[in-house]
Amino acid sequence: MEVQETRVQTDRVLTIPNILSMARLAGVPLFLWLILRPEFGGPNSDGWALLVLAFSGISDYLDGKLARRWNQISNLGRLLDPAADRLYILSTLVGLTWREILPLWLTAVLLLRELVLLVMVGILRRHGYPPPQVNFLGKAATFNLMYAFPLLLLSDGSGWIASLAAIFGWAFAGWGTTLYWWAGILYMVQVRRLIKADRTAD
Repeated sequence: MEVQETRVQTDRVLTIPNILSMARLAGVPLFLWLILRPEFGGPNSDGWALLVLAFSGISDYLDGKLARRWNQISNLGRLLDPAADRLYILSTLVGLTWREILPLWLTAVLLLRELVLLVMVGILRRHGYPPPQVNFLGKAATFNLMYAFPLLLLSDGSGWIASLAAIFGWAFAGWGTTLYWWAGILYMVQVRRLIKADRTAD
């Protein structure tokens, strides 16, 4: 009965998890604008930027949990959720690198992983496969990075809070980057196996 209900709801668009993902996507340009305001002569809006990031993290947790609990897993949700994750990571990388909070080498390492994954998705599509599903390792990497970025933003100040935020922020950034690449390597292995199986079948 539960499986049948999940299949019925697979193509639904207006579900609570999807609305949360859409709201998270809408917050991407808002976050980028808030974080870059000081660079263009505006007031410092880091507090508001942190709130947007906090909402993103909470909604990222809720949309998947609610989708499973309420049997509202949808094809659109499977696209929106990883898209929102990647856009938040990209916008945060741009903002923090522009403000010289993140070093350029770390940004390059994370962007290179995204480029590799983009190539893998292209290869899968060429062979008639959908993009790979987000696995637990990829989610864990995203969570680490989503904790790291607000802490590193908070570290761009003075006092003991900024110092503490820098310590924990860089710890999360290190774990997140490692897990991000680990998940990427697993995706590459998965793609290689699928392509190899196709060639064997031919």
